[in-house]
Amino acid sequence: MAESDLEHLSSAGDTILDSSDASGSTEDRIQDEDGDPDELEEAAVRFEGDFFGTYSSTEFDEYDEFDGSGSRDSATPDVVQLPEDAYREEEEDAELDADNYEAESGWEPPPPSPRSPHHPPLRSCTPDPIRLEEENPHRDARPAHSRVQHQLRTKTHAVPYPSPVAGAPISRARERSAYEKYQTYIDAANANPYAPFTSRIDWEVARWAKMRGPGSTAVSELLQIEELVSLLSLSYKNSRELNTIIDEKLSSSRPRFTRREIIVAGEVFEIFYRDVLQCIRALYGDPEFSGLLVFAPERHYSDSTQTKRVYFDMHTGRWWWGTQKQLDEHLLGATIVPVIISSDKTQLTSFGSKTAYPVYLTIGNLPKDVRRKPSRRGQILLAYLPATNLEHIASYAARRRTLSNLYHACMRLVLAPLKDAGLSGIELTSGDGITRRGHPIFAMYIGDYPEQLLVTCCKNGTCPKCSIARDQVGSNAVFDRPFRDLEKVLDALDEIDHGAIAFSRACRDAGIKPVVEPFWKDLPFVDIFASITPDLLHQLYQGVIKHLLSWLKHAYGPEELDARCRRLPPNHQVRLFFKGITTLQKVTGKEHADICRVLIGLVIGLPLRDGYSPLRLVRAYPAHTSDTLGLLRDALQRFHDNKSIFVDLGIREHFRLPKLHSLEHYIQSIKLFGTTDNYDTQYTERLHIDLAKDAYRATNRKDEFPQMTTWLERREKVLRHEVYVKWRLQRAVNDASMHPGLDEQGALPPANLHDVQQTQTAAVAPRGARLLPTTAGPAWTVIKITKWPSIKALSFDDAAHRYGATYLRDALARFVVSYNDPSLTPTEVERKSLSVFLPFNKVQGFHKLKFVLDDAQALGIMEELNDAAHARPPRKDTQGRMVPGRFDTILVNDGTG
Repeated sequence: MAESDLEHLSSAGDTILDSSDASGSTEDRIQDEDGDPDELEEAAVRFEGDFFGTYSSTEFDEYDEFDGSGSRDSATPDVVQLPEDAYREEEEDAELDADNYEAESGWEPPPPSPRSPHHPPLRSCTPDPIRLEEENPHRDARPAHSRVQHQLRTKTHAVPYPSPVAGAPISRARERSAYEKYQTYIDAANANPYAPFTSRIDWEVARWAKMRGPGSTAVSELLQIEELVSLLSLSYKNSRELNTIIDEKLSSSRPRFTRREIIVAGEVFEIFYRDVLQCIRALYGDPEFSGLLVFAPERHYSDSTQTKRVYFDMHTGRWWWGTQKQLDEHLLGATIVPVIISSDKTQLTSFGSKTAYPVYLTIGNLPKDVRRKPSRRGQILLAYLPATNLEHIASYAARRRTLSNLYHACMRLVLAPLKDAGLSGIELTSGDGITRRGHPIFAMYIGDYPEQLLVTCCKNGTCPKCSIARDQVGSNAVFDRPFRDLEKVLDALDEIDHGAIAFSRACRDAGIKPVVEPFWKDLPFVDIFASITPDLLHQLYQGVIKHLLSWLKHAYGPEELDARCRRLPPNHQVRLFFKGITTLQKVTGKEHADICRVLIGLVIGLPLRDGYSPLRLVRAYPAHTSDTLGLLRDALQRFHDNKSIFVDLGIREHFRLPKLHSLEHYIQSIKLFGTTDNYDTQYTERLHIDLAKDAYRATNRKDEFPQMTTWLERREKVLRHEVYVKWRLQRAVNDASMHPGLDEQGALPPANLHDVQQTQTAAVAPRGARLLPTTAGPAWTVIKITKWPSIKALSFDDAAHRYGATYLRDALARFVVSYNDPSLTPTEVERKSLSVFLPFNKVQGFHKLKFVLDDAQALGIMEELNDAAHARPPRKDTQGRMVPGRFDTILVNDGTG
């Protein structure tokens, strides 16, 4: 599927090894190693069946026929209805399809009015070959594109860092795990895994009250219901007693907040922050991340000759490798802990002016898919900075300078421990009890454009990474533009000792604001201008793409673009905008990403007015590998070569857009720190909900920050106790299976063992965990279906007439035969299936099947791809509207080819 040039940059966020072909290796499954397709051509084989399970006739005796349409014969008794939750998702899909079905009538735009004689007729959308050759200077890129597709079917070749002591453990005995230490803190001799809570119910209610329940007042009122506490055998009678148990008997590996006051121009402001080194220890030593941490840099290549570099996680980038070399010159045997900081002001209320200024921390040793998910708890709230505008300072210029100095003073206070720890190192124990000498080094700063300017002390309208002149921003593409001169900036900052005038003049010459002691000035191995990372959400999706959509709207008109949106057929991983895209408001980053997937399909082939060639408007290439960093460069260069079309059409006068210029630095950042999903602001923006907005809602709106920090600390204790309980229950199951003869003194009581079995369904290994498989075998597609079927009793006749499954009965018979004797040939299976009798004539039916394609690129680094297939006949929704049928086509690899 084709995408726009700018989608090259957004697709890099998933991985540089992303491909538009989700199957990844289709040709490999079709052709043999010799690659001769003629040898594989065989006569067509009849459909050999699919799998619906084996049923007895008694299983369906209590059900009548139900075709899913909501209507039934009045003479038949009532049908057994499924739970409401089983239909909820399907009904939502049906209502959406009904809305789209109704919207299809009359959506075509009105015919264009007769053109004025002053305008020439529209040129045909079929390009002139000579004109195409003149306008396409990059026509030689096809061999490179073929190499890209080939690399998507290869495995990476890892080259470890040459020093064997880099990331090596310290020679000492293994320490106890964090779970074992926590058990000692709780009660080492207590056989109750829920301690300090008395039972599973006692713990589950407490967890609900703090994680999912309402406010403390509502919890107390609930517990005041007569005999509720005694019936449930709870150890607390109200929210206050529950908080006492959490505060006094539970502990958290994450440090508590410290409150400090800062006086600015006579006003007192508060900052709440944590010990940054203890935060790093908490993430590094979390047992949930044991086996996931990376301790040394690597170089990955897609070929055995090591000529095509692969970038994905942070440890595959050049920053870690280069910093390890610098650190080895100072001290061997170091384990680098890349510190990643992000900050952004956020609104706490829908109405009003309550704001918070959270600062988040994570470490680059964690895989990016762990850091990106709030549920994995790979991020820590490091501080709440003063969210003030200093309105008591009358002078606007003085207020701006003071705000910058206030920010850097707070950040310098929070990150000061990194100075000595980055050089000398600290002992860090991972979740498996192994200790290394870790060097926490500030690596990346994640933020939007205003935050980037604030951090780098740069002026508005300039680039926070390079020293390009303001009037040159967005004019052309120079990909090797050097970063700002760090030495010159540091020399200018040292001029503070020579007076304010000399300091201001030196800062002006260096191109920065006169900020006293920026927080990064004394941090070791830090180049702040290289540490500023791309911002996909604000720079690309809500920046360049937003501008591009506006330009296309003026070029083609909103009616035609919206009409083309409605003409697009359904497809996997593609969102359809049946109401168009030109009238969307408050578009999210995800919606912009969905628009990018169909953007070129909307404009390709559309002629432009006044005879301009549409080939200048959009150029496309869908795939990304390390080798396509050059192709990404070419794509952006082609955009700059052809962007004058918008000037010719009268849509733009200039392109002095800092967000457009920032795209030039994407390749540099990808080479330094890995793909852009390592540092996308979309994921840190999501943290505002859990760590700021929800915390504020739990307060009484008065002096909120002390309440917010207390609420967060209790929540972290409950979350830690939750994973600890799962660990205790799982260990009890393992002990019981290894020693089945133990009495109740050596194993958990039977009731608790039952609790273990219930908990095991939720205590699955986290995705991305590198666990050793128990048995070697092929990788299968993970298939997920709902607990309850869409139709409980679907007859074979209805399956044939309403679903088109004409040979379902025959397919089941063939399946039974081949399952009982896999050695039979297709001919023997066909002959024996004629004598198979099925003791039932109805089966269960599911209208949606979700499946997970694991590592479609076959490189071992791609995340799981979730998709769904639908098989649903036409019907009416709950409002009586017609819902069109949908039958998706899927290709199944049965393992034979």
